[in-house]
Amino acid sequence: MFAGKVVVVVGGGTGIGAATALAFAKAGARVFIGGRRTEQLAKVAELSTGTHPIQFRSVDVAKRDEVVSYFDWVVGLVERIDVFVNAAGINVKDRAMSVLSPEQWDNVVNINANGAYNCLFALLPTMRKQKDGVIFNISSVAGKRAIALGGVAYSASKFAMTALGTCVSNEVNKDGIRLINVYPGEVNTPILDHRPTPVSDEHRQRILQPEEVAEVLTSLAALPKNVHVPEIVIKPLAQEWY
Repeated sequence: MFAGKVVVVVGGGTGIGAATALAFAKAGARVFIGGRRTEQLAKVAELSTGTHPIQFRSVDVAKRDEVVSYFDWVVGLVERIDVFVNAAGINVKDRAMSVLSPEQWDNVVNINANGAYNCLFALLPTMRKQKDGVIFNISSVAGKRAIALGGVAYSASKFAMTALGTCVSNEVNKDGIRLINVYPGEVNTPILDHRPTPVSDEHRQRILQPEEVAEVLTSLAALPKNVHVPEIVIKPLAQEWY
């Protein structure tokens, strides 16, 4: 389905990013993944059953120079990027304003919000030049409704991602670029390890699995070029929608 296409995933070492990278690779794409932990990226690459091996390189999305260098590396190898998935994101256990430290706030915002900007800054010249591309901006339901479950810093950073994605989407559609804000509900990923209250195995199995989100993303990327889904909420059936 995606033979000859180039897909780049940041936050590709775990969770939604890893599952999406593997799904695109299985569908025939040439996939590049990035993240802060090279050893985790290597594990994902080893799991690939695609025609092309998944290539990887470390990148910290909060560091603009690293992000620019990362995208230069990809374009230098393959000259184009057809699909980009921004799945990099973190949260912290201290989620109320009364306990959240300034350092925690800065860390969450730098990765979730500034990281999203840094990636778009580095990516868009390539997609504008080729007059084509699909971008998945992985926000959260906390980027649609500020909720205590996500917390102060996480919700604020995801709202920033929502606004950034919406503004950029309206700007680049004339260049043939489709940006999709994705709002997942609860997904069984390592970010659950940072919940204030431990999450049971039963709960993890009841919520969305990363592979289910990846299936939605690959389906959206396969739509005709004139079809744009600007935003989508993906949540477990049992999770309330506010």
